[in-house]
Amino acid sequence: MHEISGFGSPAALIFWVGFCVAIGLISGLLTRTAIPSWYASLRKPSFNPPNWIFGPVWTMLYILMGMAAWMVWMQPASQLRTYALIWFLIQLALNFLWSMILFRWHAIAGALGEISILWLAILATMTLFWEVYSPAGWLMVPYLAWVSFATALNLAIFRLNRNR
Repeated sequence: MHEISGFGSPAALIFWVGFCVAIGLISGLLTRTAIPSWYASLRKPSFNPPNWIFGPVWTMLYILMGMAAWMVWMQPASQLRTYALIWFLIQLALNFLWSMILFRWHAIAGALGEISILWLAILATMTLFWEVYSPAGWLMVPYLAWVSFATALNLAIFRLNRNR
């Protein structure tokens, strides 16, 4: 596979990063009212970060995801590249769905099950990205790490709020 020279296609980079950030923005807009109300009322573990941290972290992760997808997109067309981008879109949809399940529908157990599937989808995407163009796979590592943390947080919140 060829290396990406220079910046490749700036329009494609803007598209992929913009697409990912837009998904995060829409998700945030649809769930933001639950943060100061329903989510604030939940019992949380000691390792729960302050609410202000989530916006900057997720923004950076969406930017990294978009850059990774762009890097894969810039590689020569192949069945592997197609599979990698399909898995990318699947995990992005699951990411969006997790926010809806937890924050909009208040289904803590359902969100825990769904984030487990999301974690596997991210791992599959990351593995495929590594096969297509390894720097793209590496850009997915912080995302998998954060979703691993979010899974642990979701599990702890579930345990502390079983009666909700």
